[in-house]
Amino acid sequence: MTDAATLNATARVRQLIDLTNRLTARLSEESKVFESHRPQDAAAALAGTQDLANAYRRESAQLKANPASVAAAPAADRVALIRATEAFEAVLSRHSRAVEAARVVSEGLVQTIAAEVAGQRGSPSAYGASGKANAGDSRAVAFNRQA
Repeated sequence: MTDAATLNATARVRQLIDLTNRLTARLSEESKVFESHRPQDAAAALAGTQDLANAYRRESAQLKANPASVAAAPAADRVALIRATEAFEAVLSRHSRAVEAARVVSEGLVQTIAAEVAGQRGSPSAYGASGKANAGDSRAVAFNRQA
């Protein structure tokens, strides 16, 4: 390979390592926020995380489509990319568990509140003793099982 091809491949691998490390750090911080039961604190950085995730998805798809683009990079750099990817996958798994736990807790709260509201309304009765329809409770509660 030419020196230019080696330089380009090395630069590409190092950019991928940097992107992977930044996304890993961001997800690690978000995991800590979720694990400390403060998911609202993750909202401020959500757009930045999405941008990094989209860039990572794009770059990894390009690399998968053309693995020869990094073949000329030194073996040490390619190994560093593999290590960064392994660390990313571990943090991604942790992040996924933390987000799922927050989702389950949030849905449980919504279900509990909806059940309490429904329980306080009493059972509906279509007609009263006079034969006229009873006035119903006009408040509505909607419950959707999807997050």
